[in-house]
Amino acid sequence: MNTAKTGMLLAAMTALFLAIGYMLGGEAGMVLAFGIAIAMNAFAYWNSDKMVLRMYGARQVDARAAPELVKLVQQLAARAELPMPKVYVVENPQPNAFATGRNPDHAAVAVTTGLMSSLSHQEIAGVLAHELAHVKNRDTLVMTVTATIAGAISMVANFALFFGNNRNNPLGIVGVILVMILAPMAAALVQMAISRTREYGADRMGAEICGHPLWLASALEGLERAATQTDNPEAERNPATAHMFIINPLHAHTRDKLFSTHPNTANRVARLREMAGAGGQSQPASPWT
Repeated sequence: MNTAKTGMLLAAMTALFLAIGYMLGGEAGMVLAFGIAIAMNAFAYWNSDKMVLRMYGARQVDARAAPELVKLVQQLAARAELPMPKVYVVENPQPNAFATGRNPDHAAVAVTTGLMSSLSHQEIAGVLAHELAHVKNRDTLVMTVTATIAGAISMVANFALFFGNNRNNPLGIVGVILVMILAPMAAALVQMAISRTREYGADRMGAEICGHPLWLASALEGLERAATQTDNPEAERNPATAHMFIINPLHAHTRDKLFSTHPNTANRVARLREMAGAGGQSQPASPWT
């Protein structure tokens, strides 16, 4: 169901981009918009992971530099039947984590120093399992594509007044102004809807990977509390990357909102507790306990 919903939302965002191109430049504008979307996504496909890791000053670690962290990722990746991803540490006091990479063979998981110092071993396992679920579901690619298209829509909307003389546009200058105002908002709404959908799916699969839903539930509760109290300056400067993190780095919201990049944490925790109550604690003990 989540996959079908994501596919429909992606199709809606692409259609919106093409419609904007048509309104601003007719058929030629639609073709140009399509070409821009392809070019931007191709660039993001090959370079987005490097850009994000560099943006946050992430430092790659190995078994010598961070033996417990790397061993934990190895164990969880094996349980998820995934290739071993690269492991990074971000010097940041806010407890948080994210995954990136175009596919499971080119994936990376990154955790902040704040997360390493504030969560228990079991909670860190739950967080890493969540991030590996994003890799397994290829959410890292999906969210890169949606962020790129949303950015392209905003870019085209900014130039609407300069290229908005399409005689096929029945609304004239009013239509151009509406495109400038409403198109970026619509793109953001679709992007946020996709992000929230993928978070629920990663919570569920992450709980299955680590074998203990309550580990992840406990981690989410602690992460949200810390996110409301600790700034993440890099994320504040680059809010378009907020959807990548397990918890909103721009400070947690108290309830689901249209422009929230993440579902309500209480709702996420409730679902995980339901999994535990339905047998989530009956799995064999994990090999790192």
